[in-house]
Amino acid sequence: MKNNRLNLKILGRMQLFFAASVLFVLGAASCSSVRDPDSVYSDIDYTQEDARREERKRIVDLLEKNPVQALWRAHLLQDDDTIAECEKAVVSEFDEAVKNEDFFTARRIQKSLTTLKSPVSATLSKSLAELDSLALEKVPGLHKTPSESKKISSYISGTVTIWVDKGIKVQNGMGFADRVIGSGFFISKDGYIVTNHHVIADVVNPKSEAFSRLFIKRAEDSDTRIPAKVIGYDPEIDLALIKTEVDAPYVFNLGSSADLDVGDKIYAIGSPVGLERTLTSGIVSADDRKLFTLGSVMQIDAAVNSGNSGGPCIDSNGNVQAIVFAGMLQYEGLNFAIPVEYLKSLLPALYAGGKISHPWLGCYGHTKKELGKDAGLEIQYIFPGASASRARMLVGDVITEFDGQKITTLEDMQNALMKNPAKSIVTITYRRGEEEMHETEIYLGARPENPGYTIYKGDVIAKSFLPIFGMKLVSVSTSSSRKYSIEQIINGSIADETGFSENDPIEVRDIKLNDDNSAIYAEIYAKNRKKGYLDVNIAIAGPLDSPYYF
Repeated sequence: MKNNRLNLKILGRMQLFFAASVLFVLGAASCSSVRDPDSVYSDIDYTQEDARREERKRIVDLLEKNPVQALWRAHLLQDDDTIAECEKAVVSEFDEAVKNEDFFTARRIQKSLTTLKSPVSATLSKSLAELDSLALEKVPGLHKTPSESKKISSYISGTVTIWVDKGIKVQNGMGFADRVIGSGFFISKDGYIVTNHHVIADVVNPKSEAFSRLFIKRAEDSDTRIPAKVIGYDPEIDLALIKTEVDAPYVFNLGSSADLDVGDKIYAIGSPVGLERTLTSGIVSADDRKLFTLGSVMQIDAAVNSGNSGGPCIDSNGNVQAIVFAGMLQYEGLNFAIPVEYLKSLLPALYAGGKISHPWLGCYGHTKKELGKDAGLEIQYIFPGASASRARMLVGDVITEFDGQKITTLEDMQNALMKNPAKSIVTITYRRGEEEMHETEIYLGARPENPGYTIYKGDVIAKSFLPIFGMKLVSVSTSSSRKYSIEQIINGSIADETGFSENDPIEVRDIKLNDDNSAIYAEIYAKNRKKGYLDVNIAIAGPLDSPYYF
C-alpha cells in the first residue's frame, strides 16, 4: 500500500528536498502571535531558604509521578530529609517492578541509584548485574541461533506480510476496503516479529477513530491471515515488535551493519504492493544519511516499493544487517534501511512493551572541531528548566563522556542516548573552557515529539531562534518586542543558508506553526548586510525537530 505520509516525512528530513517539504508541512499553517512566553524558568538559588522551601514542595509533588526524577532533584537540593523520603518512594517503585517481573524498569531504577551512589542500592533485592541478566534473558533476537549455509531464496520463509485491516472507508458515497500492507521477519522461534512502526501505527494510535486489526501472512501460506498483537513500538526510529502464536519456519540472526561498506551487496525481502515472497538485490549506496533525528540510516539501491517496509535487508549469509523502511517512489533506486544496531539497542525496551520514549538533556549543539579533529559535543543552547539547565551546565560546555562512553561527535552522543532509557540517571563528563573538567549526575528526561516546539513555547524568541533557525538574537528596542540584532549565526543552519549575517538588524513580523506543531514559518524584515543592507522581507521555515537536539 502506498504510504505518501511516510515519503513526505522522509523528504522533510532531507536537505536536498527541503523546499518541497516546507510546502507540504505548511500547507495547513495556523497563526501564532509574535510574543515571548508569560514566564521562563530561571535557575533556583539554593542559598535562599524561600527558594529551597518551594523546591522541596515541588519535589514532594513529583514523588508520586516520577520518584527517580524527584530523587535527582533532591540531590541537587542537598537536603538529607528530602533525599531519604525520595529514596523510600524509589525503593517502593523498584519492589513493584521486580514483583511484576518488569526487570527492564527495575534495572533503570537500580542503575540510577548506583549512579547517585545511594546507599539503598546495596539493600535492593536484585543487584545491577542480576538485573542486566534478567532484563536480557528472554529478549528475542539477541541470542544467535545455529544456522547452516542456504540458498538466498530459502531465507524468504522467515519473512511475513503484515496486514492491518482498518475496515471500510467511504469516499464519494462508495465504500472501499481500508488496509495497510507491510513486511516483517521472525527473530524468535515462538513468533516474535520485527517490522516498522509506520506499518502498525494505526493499531497503536490513540487518536485513531478506526478499529484496526493486525494480522500476518506467512510466506508458505499466503491465504491464511493469523492474528498478531503489538508488543512495543518506537515512532522515532520507526521500529516495532509484534507477536503471533506460530512456530516460525526460519529465524533470522541479527548481524552488524558495521560489517557492510559502501558498494557491498545486500538483499531485501518483502511484499512490495502486496506481492509476497519478493526478493531484490542491490548495493549499499551510503551509510550516513541523516533522515532520522536520532541517528543515521543506510541508503540502498535494491528495489523497494510500498509494502517492503519492515522487511529484512540481509547479507549473503542471511544475517539481517538493516530493516527496510522507506523508498522514494518518484526517485528510482533511492531507498533506505535502518541499521540493525539500532534494533539491537532497542530490543530490550521493545520487549518490555509499549511506546519507547527516548531521553534528552534539553540541549542543542554540534560536534566540536579542534585542530581538524572531533573533540566532543559542544552545547550551543540549553532549554530553561531541562536537566542540563538544572545541573548547571552552560552554553559552550563540551561533552566528552556519557555513561562511561567516550563522546567525540554528535553521532557518539546519539548512540549513547539510545542505549539508555528515559527517566534514568547517568554520569556525564564535560569540559568548560580550555581545560576545566566537570563530572555530574544528570537525569534523562523524555524527549518531546518536536523539541523545537517545546523550546519555542517555553523560551524567549531571541534565544529560541538559535536552535530553531540557527541565529541568536538580542533585543535592540525597549518599545518594540519584535526588533532584534543578530548576535550569532550557526554555520550550515537555515539562517546561514538563507543569507543572514551577524549584526544584521531584523524585525520578526509574523510566526506561524503547522497544525501538528512539527514546523515553523517566520516572516522577517531585515537590513541584510550581504545584500548591501538592502531592506527586504524574508520568509524562512524549518522543522521543529532535528538531529542536533539531545
